[in-house]
Amino acid sequence: MDIQVIGAGFGRTGTLSLKFALEKLGFDKCYHMMEVALNAGHAQAWIDCAAGRMPDWRVFLQGYQATVDWPSCNYWREQLQAFPQAKVLLSTRDPQAWHKSVMNTIWPSSRANGRKDDARSQLGWKMACDVIWNGVFDGRVEDKDHAIACFERHNQQVIDEVPAPQLLVYEPGQGWEPICEFLGVPVPDEPYPNTNSTAEFQEFWRKQDEAARNKAAGKTA
Repeated sequence: MDIQVIGAGFGRTGTLSLKFALEKLGFDKCYHMMEVALNAGHAQAWIDCAAGRMPDWRVFLQGYQATVDWPSCNYWREQLQAFPQAKVLLSTRDPQAWHKSVMNTIWPSSRANGRKDDARSQLGWKMACDVIWNGVFDGRVEDKDHAIACFERHNQQVIDEVPAPQLLVYEPGQGWEPICEFLGVPVPDEPYPNTNSTAEFQEFWRKQDEAARNKAAGKTA
C-alpha cells in the first residue's frame, strides 16, 4: 500500500510518539529515523536525496504507510507529489523548547557518531550532516536564533503550500482526537503514546543501535 500520511514536522516535535500512534491507528509501518539503519542502502539514499537525486518513492518506501521525522520530513513536497492523496501531518512545538531538546539529544548523539571510526557510524554522520545539520541549518544548528528561524520557515512553508483540508498542524499533548478526526479513524481505548523524552533518548537509541548492528552482523537481536 502507498504512503497515506506524510509527516512534515522536524525531529524533536514528538515524532517517535507519533510513529507509534500512527502504527496503532493502522498506518503500519511508519518510517522514522530509526528505520534508516534497519534498511540496507537507506543512509546512502538519503545522502543522494540531499544531492538532488530522488528515489522512486513507491519503491523506496514500499512496506510503509506513513512517514515522520528526519530525514524524510525534508522531502514532504516530493512525497506529496508521489502520493497526492496522502494527508500531511505537521508536528510542531514551542520553538525555544524544540531547540533546547535538539541540543540535548540528537545533536550531541549525531556528533558522537562522527567521532567513531567505523564505516557505519561515519555514513550515519555524513547523512545527518548532508540532510539535517548542513542541509537544513547551514552548519549553524548551535546558533539558536538561526535554527529557530529555519524551523519556523519550514513550518510556514508547509502551512502555505499544503491545501488546508489535507493538512493537520499537531502539537504534542493534544492526544488522539485531532489525529483520529483528521484521518477518519476511531479513537483507541488507550493512552496516546508518550515516549522519547530527553531522559529516555540515549537509552532508546542505544538499543536501536545495538539492534541495527546485530542485524548487519546477521545475528538475532
